[in-house]
Amino acid sequence: MQKKIDMLNGPVLPSLTRLALPIMATSLIQMAYNLTDMIWIGRIGSNAVAAVGAAGMFMWLSNGLAALPKMGGQVNAGHSLGAGRTEEAARYTLNALQLTAVFGLAFGLACIFGASPLIGFFKLNSPSVISDAECYLKITCGFVVFSFLNQTFTGIFTALGNSRTAFLATTSGLAVNIFLDPVLIFGIGAVPPLGVMGAAAATVAAQFIVTCMFLYFASKDEVIFDKVNIREKPNRQSIASIVRIGLPTSVQSMMFTGISMIIARLVAGYGDAAVAVQKVGSQIESISWMTADGFAAAVNSFIAQNHGAGNRIRIRKGYVCAMGVVFVWGIICTLLLILCPAPIFRIFITEPEVLPLGIDYLVILGVSQLFMSVEITTAGAFSGYGRTIPPSVISILFTVLRIPMALFLCQTSLALNGIWWSITISSIFKGILLLIWFLCFLRKE
Repeated sequence: MQKKIDMLNGPVLPSLTRLALPIMATSLIQMAYNLTDMIWIGRIGSNAVAAVGAAGMFMWLSNGLAALPKMGGQVNAGHSLGAGRTEEAARYTLNALQLTAVFGLAFGLACIFGASPLIGFFKLNSPSVISDAECYLKITCGFVVFSFLNQTFTGIFTALGNSRTAFLATTSGLAVNIFLDPVLIFGIGAVPPLGVMGAAAATVAAQFIVTCMFLYFASKDEVIFDKVNIREKPNRQSIASIVRIGLPTSVQSMMFTGISMIIARLVAGYGDAAVAVQKVGSQIESISWMTADGFAAAVNSFIAQNHGAGNRIRIRKGYVCAMGVVFVWGIICTLLLILCPAPIFRIFITEPEVLPLGIDYLVILGVSQLFMSVEITTAGAFSGYGRTIPPSVISILFTVLRIPMALFLCQTSLALNGIWWSITISSIFKGILLLIWFLCFLRKE
């Protein structure tokens, strides 16, 4: 297979597309991990979905911490590669992986020993839901270091222009997850049914396989990984640069998740079924935001390398091409959620009393899919320049505003739907304002 896509020369759209497609496919594969879990767990019942939904919030929170070394390592490596400094890129790669391992192990220990108070935050109603949520949290987040490493490896390989590696590694993990989920959840032969615990074990096993695949591909790389010396001590300047670029994105992501957890607590006031709806609905919605996130990663690496090489015109062309693709994708996802909510939601939960809640969620969130896709892709473009503060400011401000909006709207006749509308309204503003900010930034460049 071709190891590296040339992002500095040749037609822009083909280069960007060849880089983006494997990343988008990888995002869809990652989404398939979650959807596979939801499909099987949904067969147990909405209580099991609610348990996984509550515990999954902390897995989501962990992604914010993982974003720091991933973003900082990817952008710095991209700038160095664009400028032809491969030894420097290798140093950033090593330091990013070192930070990743430390963060992953620390977060895992915190979740193992603090599972009870962490799940207690949501004030769930059923003792069985609480017990399952704690179990799921201890397993998935206890071994989260594999997920952390996979994200950083994905970022570095993308910076190299080698997005196909992440696709192959993630696909291998998906195959493991698809096989293990029904076996461990429902049992087969000598394997007893483990329920939610089985779903967690299947996820961790799949992530471990992905990590092993990345290590294999890294051992074959002859651009930067062959120059990485794992015995080398962390470089203070490199670490500082990684933190400087990655911290705003990390804070943004963790703030986003933190606000979402507060929203989830408000949702829990409407019963465990409402929590299940939010979990399943967000997984369905991820078909748009995870794909946009994958395309944003491609834009990030494309701009990072061209910024390092000083190719301003090529950067502008790349952004325009990316936005054209994302615009079409956002429209498709909007129409899909608004026009076909019932058959989509019924794939995961079939309980008649839950279905109407799920339909309302998908229709309301469907309104914001285009704007959310624009926001995510534009944030990737800003990050390619190493400017991670603008998207963080916009995201944090309007995500925080979701809380007062939700508190106000849910007191009206909208009730639970008022919470969903607070999410949609804030997403619309984030997409519009960040796009305007980036266009103004490009004019000054």
